[in-house]
Amino acid sequence: MIYLRLIPKGSLVCLLLVCLVFSGCSKKGYVNLDYPLAPEVYLPDGVRKIALVNRSLTRPEHKQGKVLEAIVTGEILGSDRLASDESLKGVFDRINGYIGIQAVIPPQTRLYGTGTRETPELLDWQLVRDICAASNADALLVLETFDSNSDLLLSTVGNRVTAALGNNVPIPAVPNQVRVNVLTFWRLYDPVSKTIIDQQQARSFLTFNGVGSSNLMLPPPEALHSTAYEAGRNYIGRFLPRYYTVKRELYKKGKGSSKQAFRAAFRSSEVANWQGAMESWSAILNQASRKNAGKACLNMAVAHEVLGNTDQALQWAKKSYEVYGNKLGRDYANILLNRKRLE
Repeated sequence: MIYLRLIPKGSLVCLLLVCLVFSGCSKKGYVNLDYPLAPEVYLPDGVRKIALVNRSLTRPEHKQGKVLEAIVTGEILGSDRLASDESLKGVFDRINGYIGIQAVIPPQTRLYGTGTRETPELLDWQLVRDICAASNADALLVLETFDSNSDLLLSTVGNRVTAALGNNVPIPAVPNQVRVNVLTFWRLYDPVSKTIIDQQQARSFLTFNGVGSSNLMLPPPEALHSTAYEAGRNYIGRFLPRYYTVKRELYKKGKGSSKQAFRAAFRSSEVANWQGAMESWSAILNQASRKNAGKACLNMAVAHEVLGNTDQALQWAKKSYEVYGNKLGRDYANILLNRKRLE
C-alpha cells in the first residue's frame, strides 16, 4: 500500500510506504515501514504552479573572463551554459505533477546573470510578476548561478605502490576517476507578497570513471549533464517529504493446531494481503493456546500499523502483553506510544 502526498505543515501522521516482508527459517519475519519527516521548506499555501528560469547565463561581453576561468578549473568551455538547463530539467522531472504541483517553462526562460559564482541582485519584482503571469504561475524558481569544475581522484587500489627496486618509496597511483562538481544558487520568488520563499547555495558532485590517458584524464561526455541534473533534483527535494525506515517483527510460525494457520496468514502478508492475514489471525484467537493467541495479537497490531491504523495497532499490542503476556507486544506498545507523542 503506497500513499504519496505532501505532508500538511505540522503533521507527520502520513504512513508512506510498506516495503518487503522477509521470511526465512526463523520463527519471526519482519516488515519495513517508511515514515515521513517534514520537508526542509514548506511551499506557501496556494503555490501550485512554479515557473522555472535559468539566470546563470553569461552576457556576451563577459565571455572573455569565462575563457580564463574554464582553463583554470578544468571546465569545458561553454559546457556550463548547456548543463545549467539540465539542472532545471532535474527540478522539472522531480516536482512536476507531484501531488498537485506543476512546474512550467515560461516563454522567457533564460535571463542574463553574473555568469560566475557571484550571486546577482534580486530580480525586479515587476519582471517576476510578468514572467509568472505569462505562464499563470504562482511562484518563480530561478537558477541564479551555475558553475562547474572537475578534479582527479586516485584509485583506492594500489595508491601506495612501492618501487620495484625495493626502496619502499611510494609511487603515486595513476588517477582513474574524475569527480565533477556543480555549484548552484537558487531563489524562489513569491510575486504576490514580494518575498523570497527560499534561497540556497548548494554543491553537488558525482564520480565517474575517467576517459583518456593518465596525462589527460577527462570525465565522460555525459558526466557534467548528469551531475547538473542531479543538482536540480537535490534542490527541489527540499520541498518534498523525507523518510526514515523502521522494522516491525511479526510471528510467522505457531504451534499445535495453529501451525498451518500461522503459515497461511504469513504468506498472505508476504503478498500484502493484510486483510486476509488479519482474518486468519482473528480465527486463531478463537481456538489457540495463550501463547499462540499472544502471537496472533502482535501480528494484528503490525497489520493495523501497516494499514495506517495506529490506534488499533496500539490496542492489539497492549492486548498481546496485558492478556497473553507476550513481551514483544509490550515493547511494540511502547514504540507506538512514543510515535503517537511525536505526532
